[in-house]
Amino acid sequence: MKKYILALDQGTSSSRAIIFDHDGTPVAVSQKEFTQYFPKPGLVEHDPEEIWSSQCSVMKEVIAQSGISEQEIAALGITNQRETTIVWDAQTGKPVYNAIVWQDRRTSEYCDSLKALGLTEKVRDKTGLLIDAYFSGTKIRWILENVEDARDLARAGRLRFGTVDSWLIWKLTEGRVHCTDVSNASRTMLFNIHTLKWDEELLNLLGIPASMMPQVRSSSEVYGSCDLIGGVPVAGAAGDQQAALFGQMCTEPGEVKNTYGTGCFLLMNSGPRAIKSENQLLTTIAWKIGDRVDYALEGSVFVAGSIVQWLRDGLGIVKSSSEIEALASQVPDSGGVHLVPALTGLGAPYWDPYAKGTITGITRGTTAAHIARAALEGIAFETMDVVDAMRKDAGVSLRSLKVDGGASRNNLMMQFQSDILGTDVVRPVVTETTALGAAYMAGLAVGFWGSIDELKQQWRAERVFRPEAPQDSVYKAVEGWKDAVSRTLTAK
Repeated sequence: MKKYILALDQGTSSSRAIIFDHDGTPVAVSQKEFTQYFPKPGLVEHDPEEIWSSQCSVMKEVIAQSGISEQEIAALGITNQRETTIVWDAQTGKPVYNAIVWQDRRTSEYCDSLKALGLTEKVRDKTGLLIDAYFSGTKIRWILENVEDARDLARAGRLRFGTVDSWLIWKLTEGRVHCTDVSNASRTMLFNIHTLKWDEELLNLLGIPASMMPQVRSSSEVYGSCDLIGGVPVAGAAGDQQAALFGQMCTEPGEVKNTYGTGCFLLMNSGPRAIKSENQLLTTIAWKIGDRVDYALEGSVFVAGSIVQWLRDGLGIVKSSSEIEALASQVPDSGGVHLVPALTGLGAPYWDPYAKGTITGITRGTTAAHIARAALEGIAFETMDVVDAMRKDAGVSLRSLKVDGGASRNNLMMQFQSDILGTDVVRPVVTETTALGAAYMAGLAVGFWGSIDELKQQWRAERVFRPEAPQDSVYKAVEGWKDAVSRTLTAK
């Protein structure tokens, strides 16, 4: 009897494996951090082999510690940090360079040159994306241009590109399968989200051979089998934010979730309609299940939870990230301090890659508690800016905001989020929504769950935060935030 689904959640700072039962409840979790490399300011890399080894070890550990046999696992689903770019030699199976992480800004100047050529609208019409170093396409080009012999190997047809899902599927299937799903493909700046094909014009523009690209599949189907754990089917994949949208059961147009992780990612399901944003948001593919493609509007905030890591590691005002809420709670408000967490530029809706983090409103009376509170509020304000852009694009008001990710457990920040949005913020019982979404994709593919309607019955709220703050204090705080952002922006 198949009783469980295994989800691999390969994130920016750690690899995790979670086993879910038929009720969508996590029964065992294993997690392992891996090394972050910062060769120069603005550059962020990972070792692809360490990504694999850490993910492989937690996969085996979670099965061992759960006491579940491999034969009881119906399928394996994958969710992953998106846009992070890996290029490897198909003959040796070895990466030709470190993984270039989604946060990396090394191709910003090249992206500026593409914009100068007037290509912004062409790229946006085809891919739903803005031209930015965030996405995979220019990262692939950088590897081909800067790694010795890479261009020759690519011309010889030996190199393979993959976002992290592709790399894991390749490794899990021992090199038998080179594929990705539509949600990850839509984050490369090389995929036409309307034709559902790699775009030859964009590949040629960036000098990327089509032979490098993975086959694009749906988000819920059997890609291959994993011999490492008894031939379990690898049956689902989705980028982490799309997986979280699915795990939150935001399956109807207009439903919105926000994941508070290393960055902050708001997605609004727009159903079968690809809405072209007029407010600097991205149009992306949410998932493809069967023959149906669902789209989403997305606003990406580059720095969220990582600002707390900076307060811990850079400023040393807390010893662990978990202390931040208690410190921030020592003061009733931020004392007029605003922190714009632009440590790696500003994402949506500003898209200013050169912006630097800013703290305004400091006085002699400012304490570490005020800075901590301003950091948490800054994350909520960034979310507010994206929600406002979504309201304008979609033409609908926000009924509620479903939240997940590590920082969603911070009650102080969730209450502030509700106050400044003027709407309910809803936290689910299962906050592992990213991994849950991948599990759902895999389970649907093998018939472990019968339908999306069946999955909807499993979603339950743990807590609802409702607006409480007086409107005048909210208005004052928002005005202070807007002033701080205006001082941060560099792009003209």
